[in-house]
Amino acid sequence: MISIRPGNERGQTRLDWLDSRHSFSFADYYDPAHMSFRSLRVINDDWIGAGGGFGMHPHRDMEIITYVLEGSLEHRDSLGTGSVIQPGEVQRMTAGTGIRHSEFNPSEKSPVRLLQIWLLPEKQGLKPSYEQKSFPANGDGLRLVASRDGRDDAVTIRQDVDVFAGKLSGGGKARHALKPGRHAWLQMTKGEILLNGQRLKDGDGAALSDEPSVEVTAETPAEFLLFDLA
Repeated sequence: MISIRPGNERGQTRLDWLDSRHSFSFADYYDPAHMSFRSLRVINDDWIGAGGGFGMHPHRDMEIITYVLEGSLEHRDSLGTGSVIQPGEVQRMTAGTGIRHSEFNPSEKSPVRLLQIWLLPEKQGLKPSYEQKSFPANGDGLRLVASRDGRDDAVTIRQDVDVFAGKLSGGGKARHALKPGRHAWLQMTKGEILLNGQRLKDGDGAALSDEPSVEVTAETPAEFLLFDLA
């Protein structure tokens, strides 16, 4: 079964420096039909204007992945960590017992686009931690960027989930088998694809359950994130 979440039906937050689209209920956007999917609690597709950003704010008992699509994002947190996240890099933050952080667009001219993803952790009260890695482009296909065991040099996430970055040229194909009892979410970030025969474009998401595999064919050059979930 595949359930498509059209990008133009997502919730939205608009500020003078922020345009954020919410796949699931978040902040002032509440939709009981779209609260979460498995352990996936938040996917926010954020455009942050030049010089804009989120000041220091707290998180707790959440696994947070930041994935920059365009521009750059400056991060600082209460662990003393500071970095600038670029496209091709993945940041993982375990909020655990409590962490504070800020996120700003350091550019004075260009916006930054990013996905901020929250996953429910495998247990509460974890020690807060931070990790950031670069994943250079290596052609068409799926690249593991986050996993519970950190295999293939992925960042380590404290939940039973594998996260893949997908990139395909026009006409390119990718396949990911799903083990019995596993589920998937695919979030489009560029281009158009056929997902198990159904069309998706930038901003669309899709939940897959009781499917033996995820089959993607790119109709145009396309990029997406794929979550393999318990």
